[in-house]
Amino acid sequence: MNSVRFRSLLVSALAALTLLGAPAVAAAAEGDAPISWSVTPADESGPDGRVFVEHAIDPGETVDDHLAVRNLGAEQVTFRLSAADGFYNANGRFDMLRSDEESVAAGTWITLPESVTVAPGATAVVPFSLTVPEDAEPGDHAAGITASVVSGSNGEGTGVGVESRVGFKVMTQVTGPLKPAFSVEKMQTDYLLSWNPFRPGDIATTFTVVNTGNTRLMVEGALDVAGQTIVFPAEGERRSELLPGEERSYALAVDDVWPLFGFPADLTVAPVVSSSAEETTVVTAATTTQFLWAMPWPHLLVILGVGLLLVALLWNRIRSRRRLDGLIEKAVERGREQALRESSVQTESV
Repeated sequence: MNSVRFRSLLVSALAALTLLGAPAVAAAAEGDAPISWSVTPADESGPDGRVFVEHAIDPGETVDDHLAVRNLGAEQVTFRLSAADGFYNANGRFDMLRSDEESVAAGTWITLPESVTVAPGATAVVPFSLTVPEDAEPGDHAAGITASVVSGSNGEGTGVGVESRVGFKVMTQVTGPLKPAFSVEKMQTDYLLSWNPFRPGDIATTFTVVNTGNTRLMVEGALDVAGQTIVFPAEGERRSELLPGEERSYALAVDDVWPLFGFPADLTVAPVVSSSAEETTVVTAATTTQFLWAMPWPHLLVILGVGLLLVALLWNRIRSRRRLDGLIEKAVERGREQALRESSVQTESV
């Protein structure tokens, strides 16, 4: 299939499946066995245990490397090999441009064969080279290499097809001054009030971290609010990576916080730089502070209701006491009048 027909097929595809770093299984035509394969970094003799490729290269220099394509299926398959610019998606997983998108950065630095044919159960080692342009900016640059097949087409090059890809990440650090930097933007902290006065509320914090430097950053930090410290990523979770120029939004939740009118929220972000030499450098942390209002409206309403009830009860008691005092005064007055009348009658009799 020539490149024009292949591009036409991919543009008309309904979906594309990209699996980086894991075996892939592609749907086959009816009656054919499914196609399954894997792609890993390698040396001249075969897979060498690397999960991804990472090199530090001077501008203008070339590094030679290898990849291995293993056919896990029962039939011989010709896999299309390609390289493209890499990036991290919104979920923090590494991905690369689709086949119908044009690479403009590190994906163009990789030279490799267009395809490789692999017998069933066999592994083919394929050489590739990585050449850094003379004018390349110092710092980290990401790309990916994949082996792919297209399934579901009608064989004419214009039908609907699905490209299935599997491959690995290629990280190139162009030597030169490394300037790690980042910014924290769009921080927003809200108190989520529970209108049940006997239940505490929650705190929700969102923010965006932007990599403004030229090295990749592993994001981590902590949120201090309402006497609690929430560390991210949480224990057991992997740190998310940001390439230069990328940004990612994060959300943190603090449960069971009683509304105490308000308190400060301190967000500290302290990324770590990972270099090609397996050294780690902690970037100067940045702390952003916001004051969070947490008005206890349900509790104030309860207090107001109790207060109104007490006032009503007191007012009723006062009214009852006044009514009773009035009745007593009237009774005393009638008694006096009765006594005066009786006293007048006795005087007249005498």
